[in-house]
Amino acid sequence: MLERYTPGLNLGNFNILQQGNENTSELQKNFQLSIFTQFYPPDYAATGQLIEELAVQLGRLGIQVQVFTGQPGYAFRKASAPAKERLNRVSVQRSRTSRLFPARIRGKAINGLLFFIRCILHIIKHVGSGDILLLTSAPPFLPIIGYIAKLCFGTPYICLLYDLYPDVAVELQVVSSKNLLVKTWDWINKKVWQKADGLIVLSSTMKDRVTAKCPEASNKISIVHNWANPSWIIPIAKQNNWFALKYDLVKKFTVLYSGNMGRCHEMDTILAAARQLEDESIQFVFIGGGAKRQSCIEQVKKLGLSNCQFLPYQDKQDLPYSLTACDLSLVSISPGMEGIVAPSKLYGILAAGRPVAAICESNSYLRSLLSEANCGAAFSNGDADGLTVFIRRLANDSYLSEQMGIAGRKYLQSNFTPEIIAKQYSKVLSNAVETQKNKAAEKYNTVSQRS
Repeated sequence: MLERYTPGLNLGNFNILQQGNENTSELQKNFQLSIFTQFYPPDYAATGQLIEELAVQLGRLGIQVQVFTGQPGYAFRKASAPAKERLNRVSVQRSRTSRLFPARIRGKAINGLLFFIRCILHIIKHVGSGDILLLTSAPPFLPIIGYIAKLCFGTPYICLLYDLYPDVAVELQVVSSKNLLVKTWDWINKKVWQKADGLIVLSSTMKDRVTAKCPEASNKISIVHNWANPSWIIPIAKQNNWFALKYDLVKKFTVLYSGNMGRCHEMDTILAAARQLEDESIQFVFIGGGAKRQSCIEQVKKLGLSNCQFLPYQDKQDLPYSLTACDLSLVSISPGMEGIVAPSKLYGILAAGRPVAAICESNSYLRSLLSEANCGAAFSNGDADGLTVFIRRLANDSYLSEQMGIAGRKYLQSNFTPEIIAKQYSKVLSNAVETQKNKAAEKYNTVSQRS
């Protein structure tokens, strides 16, 4: 059996690293991963749901996974989740979570800071309990913990960047790019990224952003997309879909926006298209929440639109039905946000077998992805006319709509399934663990030779 090296603890038995490829292959599977993320099911947050699926898949690959997270924040009206859970190779520990004004930026910042402190205390209390850390950018300053853990205990860490901060705050004009806080945050990010054993980003444009900020970390960056499970989300005809029947979505051509309606998501173009299509047999359905949800509702009322329906976040088990209760799905990124955020909702849409209309900038990775998959079309921010024409075209050509949906699902099955993506994560993680063990072994051998 392989001996295990836990960073910060015993450095012996490293001769096993010289026993050939067979043992190295086994080493890559037999390590313990600690994941730190503020959001995790039963929370509604997409990042948490993705982490849960990733943890399960990595467990199936033979990796022991420990998740440290908080109590539900998005789903804060629900009862608290169990403090500890275990399913096969995945164990979950939930700390208490502050729920101060969770819908406001300041409240989210305070809640994230308190979770950050709890993570530090957890690291100190459980020093050496894992071989490598995976830290999400939820909350955005969480990767700092990896930097601290490596400096103090020698533990390798990987940063999973869902969003780039402080870039988001700057683009949203919450704070100026010249602000001292922003400059300090950028400086800290560079230190964290330089010290990290790997950075995982969600798109090519996000990689470009990180490389521009920290060229020294460019060789550590891996592009690993999000995913969806095509065995769980399966195309369902609307007339056979209870969700579509319940909300009267069967008879009319239905355009769906499902997910967070936040400050990073462009909604004006969608509402402008809805206004142009008001008198046609086409309806828009918005499922989810976010900072822009209420303003969208108010705008619909102000315009007197009768073709828009707003529904709350749906339970996860209903997702296969809500995502297939439409004829076209929408993805949007606000101007200036390209490479800073990446919409995870895209992959569920592809699994559902529905065509995609993306509202994004001209340099967006979404354009090349949709073009390669042949599953939809992309439109510039503000191009409500183009979006309207595309919606009309699909509404009048059911065959084209069906073929785009089929193409998108096939593309997902070839590129973005949980199994495919988990192997990509496993490779990044195992390479980092192996590199760390080799460095420790070299250091141990050097000390042994001197003595």
